[in-house]
Amino acid sequence: MAELKIGTITLKHGIALGPMAGVTDLPYRVLCKEMGCELLYTEMVSAKAIYYKNKNTKPLLEVDKTEHPIAVQLFGSDPKLIAEMAKQLEEGPYDIFDVNMGCPVPKVVNNGEGSALMKNPKLAAEILTELVKTVKKPVTVKFRKGFTESTVNAVEFAKAAEASGVSAIAVHGRTREQYYSGKADWEIIRQVKEAVSIPVIGNGDIVCAADAKRMMEETGCDGIMVARAARGNPWIFREIKQFLETGTVPERPSWEEVIQMILRHGQMQIEFSGEYMGIRQMRKHVAWYTAGMPHSAAIRRASNEIESLEQLETILRCI
Repeated sequence: MAELKIGTITLKHGIALGPMAGVTDLPYRVLCKEMGCELLYTEMVSAKAIYYKNKNTKPLLEVDKTEHPIAVQLFGSDPKLIAEMAKQLEEGPYDIFDVNMGCPVPKVVNNGEGSALMKNPKLAAEILTELVKTVKKPVTVKFRKGFTESTVNAVEFAKAAEASGVSAIAVHGRTREQYYSGKADWEIIRQVKEAVSIPVIGNGDIVCAADAKRMMEETGCDGIMVARAARGNPWIFREIKQFLETGTVPERPSWEEVIQMILRHGQMQIEFSGEYMGIRQMRKHVAWYTAGMPHSAAIRRASNEIESLEQLETILRCI
């Protein structure tokens, strides 16, 4: 299997963790990296928020020394502003600048940002061209199949991105209209791959190691991006890596391993966000880690009341 090259960065298998707001913060990315994820992305950061020095952007921009290579993911609709903010960040600990042109959330789309840019390919190309011209580090872009099923334009969008000078693209095989429902269209990823000569990362419906391999085989993509299936499941990266290398999948983690991972994650979250916020941020993670397990509903209910790591451990060990 060929390596994935993004500028001067080389990834052996091209296994990436998709950026997810409120999920892929520093502690969780570190855990995914340890499990074999090769490319990480920050949660998406508004170029406007950086410009106005919004205090909420500071934790979004923090990176641990173990996280490389990592892309900082920016979003916005003003080419000059995005480029200027990237220039400000260029001395920072980021290896890649990624632009989000796929986010389906209404407050982002209604500002003409995220996946709304798929309705305005000319502006999207201007943003990417300006960014590539302004920074020395590689620039990548993530987008969708199209905005709606009747306006599917991923292939044209990809060609325009390549012409703008980006080093790689990631394609989510759903339209904005679909959000995260229905089936991801891998055929569109194959069409994009055939249309451009830069690396393509496929995203959508990769929930196990076999899916990752199948996407690579069916679409010819150079790398794969796992997003929602990684919530509460950093082990998926270990499984994909081993499956791509040996054709075998390691055993799923035992309940004790899951407990240890949750507690370690909780400790890191508290160190990163403070006890009050950190333990509250863990509540959703606990629900994801324990989904489908015996007593998961009881654990979820109990964890919604937790205020300390000790309480969390008690719940996990007593149920």
